[in-house]
Amino acid sequence: MALTLIFLSIGLPWLGALIVWLIGDKHEKTQHWTAILFSVLAAASAVLMLWNTSAEAGLTIHVGDIFGDFSFTTDGLGVFLSIIATVVGSLAVIFSSSYMKGEAQIGRYYAFVLFFIGAMVGLVLTSNLLLMFLFWEITALCSYALIAFHNDDPKAVKGGIKALLITSIGGVGLMVGAFFAYTYTGSFDIQVFMRSIQQVPAGVLAFLAFGFLVAAAAKSAQFPFQTWLPDAMEAPSPISALIHAATMVNAGVYLLARFYPVFKDVPYWREAVMIVGMLSALLAAIMALTSMDLKRVLAYSTVSQLGYMVYAVGAGSVFASQFHLFSHSIFKALLFLAAGAVIHSVGTRDMAQMGGVGKKLPFVKWVFIIGALALSGIPVLNGFWSKEMVLEAGLAHGPLWIYIVMLVVAGLTALYTIRCVWMVFFGEARSDYHAHKVEAPMKVALAPLALAAAISWLAVGRFSLLLGEETLPLHAIEPYGLKEMFHEVLSIPTLIALAVIALGIVLWLLRSKLGGLVDGLKSLRWAADNSFGFEAINSAVVRATNGLADVLRKTQTGYLNWNVLGIIVAVILLFTFVWLGA
Repeated sequence: MALTLIFLSIGLPWLGALIVWLIGDKHEKTQHWTAILFSVLAAASAVLMLWNTSAEAGLTIHVGDIFGDFSFTTDGLGVFLSIIATVVGSLAVIFSSSYMKGEAQIGRYYAFVLFFIGAMVGLVLTSNLLLMFLFWEITALCSYALIAFHNDDPKAVKGGIKALLITSIGGVGLMVGAFFAYTYTGSFDIQVFMRSIQQVPAGVLAFLAFGFLVAAAAKSAQFPFQTWLPDAMEAPSPISALIHAATMVNAGVYLLARFYPVFKDVPYWREAVMIVGMLSALLAAIMALTSMDLKRVLAYSTVSQLGYMVYAVGAGSVFASQFHLFSHSIFKALLFLAAGAVIHSVGTRDMAQMGGVGKKLPFVKWVFIIGALALSGIPVLNGFWSKEMVLEAGLAHGPLWIYIVMLVVAGLTALYTIRCVWMVFFGEARSDYHAHKVEAPMKVALAPLALAAAISWLAVGRFSLLLGEETLPLHAIEPYGLKEMFHEVLSIPTLIALAVIALGIVLWLLRSKLGGLVDGLKSLRWAADNSFGFEAINSAVVRATNGLADVLRKTQTGYLNWNVLGIIVAVILLFTFVWLGA
């Protein structure tokens, strides 16, 4: 059964990608329904894996003595993330059926979306490092194609190239790690590597630990690679939701969580992980506080919340990290899709030109508020419980000064979130916009996410069993239910955290009386907009690569999306031949 579900969870989106491409754009309605069908079926297959979790390989393909076995395992961590990828992905596809109506090349759009989903499922389910690297790079290629979907927009193309180049840094680290693992253990199998770690010299292990940290930071837009994610906001809003909540950025956190048992005892590694998470959370929160672009505010909030997840891994709580990832995937998908509905309706991303949108889009207003309160960590929504679990872990197992900084970030999160809600939905309209109605498919995608943001924390017990010793024996995650969560979270440190969050809200409400504070924020805007100097570094990498691309341009068709598709098709054909020959 597990074999079939693994095959369907990866294969159905990829088959759907091929079919929707072949249908052709003359049959747009058929393309919409085909994409919805295959994405929903993939989500159903992933959910069914909940009853087929195991630490043992569920699917194994022998590809020769060099590469060993290409195996896939339905352990709790992989199944959890495959469900996130497919369920949120299917909701993004449903939302797209309305949001992308009338767009040119809709077949290309859905093909890459479905390929993206399937590649993410493959990345988290495979137990082969080499195959993980392959899926890792496919997600990078798909993200480029989708961010740059409107390829007549220079900003979109620049954002896509930037995402591809920076995340490829992580791919290099993962590839090097795979070959080091093979050198010392004779296998690319992740489980073999993790159980044979004593065969790896201490110096090499330290090199791998920090190399994987760089790979994770690049993929999850963590310090100092945080600049690519805001620029990726030139993508259509459903793609923003997909990247931020279901695929791409989750891969880096997954990498740290997967290999935590291997690297936890490497000197200074955990401290480095916590510092990376702290810096990412703090800098991104400040950038969100000064931005006037609705999608960029949400993008910065993603970087910041990913910082919490990374911080939790460094503090030794993989469970808290993944539970916050679970919560974040829900409320961030809700926020991005709701923001997409707003942008689709009023025709702008500039919050300075909005105001009073809630009067014209009441449904969107209320679901966005639910997502915003969850992001802020307001009881009793899912973000409150998972964020407090992260902070409790940091207080118990990390330096006090980092914990204090993360408390400050919690207050900043509430401040920029309330600012965003107020500027978009309340007050009087600040421009002569005309809001269009939100169509039914958008509401169908938003409603379950809003409900999940309110009640998903009740699944903490089932989530604990999913990540338990039966499927993740090396992680040794103890059973954790509602009673334990209440006991841990409802404590004095939580009251302090809530007081800091309340302070952030009060600061916004008293903004008119705090002229000095407002002026100070204005002075931060230039630095924040330039990512505190890191934008210049990352842009230099992009320029250098573009220069190399100019030299090689004669080999290009001019349509990079076609080239990417060709690479992906070639990879599929290669593995098909290998499989048939096995």
